[in-house]
Amino acid sequence: MSIVAKSARPIRVLIAEDQTMLRGALAALLDLERDIAVVAQACNGREALRLASEHAPDIIVTDIEMPERSGLELAADLKYGNSKARVIVLTTFARPGYLRRALQAEVSGYLLKERPVSELAEAIRRVHAGLRVIDPVLSAEAWNAEEDPLSDRERQILKCAGAGRSSAEIAAKLRLSEGTVRNYLSDAIAKLGAANRVDAARIALARGWL
Repeated sequence: MSIVAKSARPIRVLIAEDQTMLRGALAALLDLERDIAVVAQACNGREALRLASEHAPDIIVTDIEMPERSGLELAADLKYGNSKARVIVLTTFARPGYLRRALQAEVSGYLLKERPVSELAEAIRRVHAGLRVIDPVLSAEAWNAEEDPLSDRERQILKCAGAGRSSAEIAAKLRLSEGTVRNYLSDAIAKLGAANRVDAARIALARGWL
């Protein structure tokens, strides 16, 4: 059963997606819905956070992998900033690890991009009404998935290492000592049973932990 907005005011939506064509297509299709209005579009997580403050959207539809700040980092930023906007993650990643992290960040929806726009529009209505919308298959898989053993700092450093950055580059970027970076990498490698930092990044990424 479809849920229609309770008032005449449309549901205000911000779209955060780094792929320009997809972002534009989503905005155009959602604007066709009589009770939904796309009020802002962002190409990265940092811009999305700024636009959320400026436009006060009801719903933020965000991808996971974006420049500057990921969709999960954006959701956490909004949570800690006491934003009233509810977050729906729209992603290609059908990985239980991502969903578990999204739920920890208190997102209100998690859908795959392969779904039709009509399902996204309905999810926006349901989330706006105070409900949570999670892909049922992913939801079942998430609770049976292995726990993420990485700390936030280990995840941050491992992500940089997976992108090919050296310990010195990571240390400069995160304002840490090289020894501290190497210690975090060593701990992450041990937790994942990996052969080296590249292997550790590969394992973590495949399980949705990066």
